[in-house]
Amino acid sequence: MGPCGIKDKSAGDERKGRVVKTIGLIGGLSWESSIEYYRIINETVQRRLGAAHSARCLMDSFDFEEVEQLQHQGKWEELTDRMVASARALKAGGADFVVICSNTMHKMVDDIERGTGLSVLHIADATAKAIRTAGLTRVGLLGTRFTMEDNFYKGRLQQKFDLEVHIPNPGDREIVHNIIYSELVQGKICQASKDLYVDTIHRLVAAGSQGVILGCTEIGLLISQPDVAVPVFDTTYLHAVAAVDEALA
Repeated sequence: MGPCGIKDKSAGDERKGRVVKTIGLIGGLSWESSIEYYRIINETVQRRLGAAHSARCLMDSFDFEEVEQLQHQGKWEELTDRMVASARALKAGGADFVVICSNTMHKMVDDIERGTGLSVLHIADATAKAIRTAGLTRVGLLGTRFTMEDNFYKGRLQQKFDLEVHIPNPGDREIVHNIIYSELVQGKICQASKDLYVDTIHRLVAAGSQGVILGCTEIGLLISQPDVAVPVFDTTYLHAVAAVDEALA
């Protein structure tokens, strides 16, 4: 033990190991949640390995205004091309696997894997494993309209993990979606919006949900476990920790 109670670094490294893989992060989807990924990943590496350890990672970051416009225009093929190009840039930089810092943009996972030869660490898989570990089988899903309504996300939860997935009613879906794009991706945190989300969660629980997935990487900025009585599954946190698991494997 050194001065100020700091452990000897060399001893800690020999005992605890090292980072062995480079994480390739596709960020800027939005940058508000990309910050959280970077923070959680590095805090988790430091906590596990000790001393001054941090993650080996690369990030290719989009201008989210462009992405948002293409999403709402339904130009998913163009978005897919951009995502594949981003992943290729990460591969060229030395990334060993890809982490998409967004739930919605997991629509392109298969294309990215085919286009790069890299594996994509799927956010839905990390989330589903936590739900199963908690012993739950019925969960509510909050996210963008694309994530809640399309099958790429909830279908994976249902088919691969045998989870029953509930989504909000159409009015609540619109509210959840609009708050993400008009507030959360811009860093705006409003109590009135939190109240609307909590009301939506209460309705999902009344319909049989045992827990709720925060299925947009910005929702964790607004809602956390103390806000509701049922278990909350923060996809940003779970995905970032799974990235560390993979990097240290």
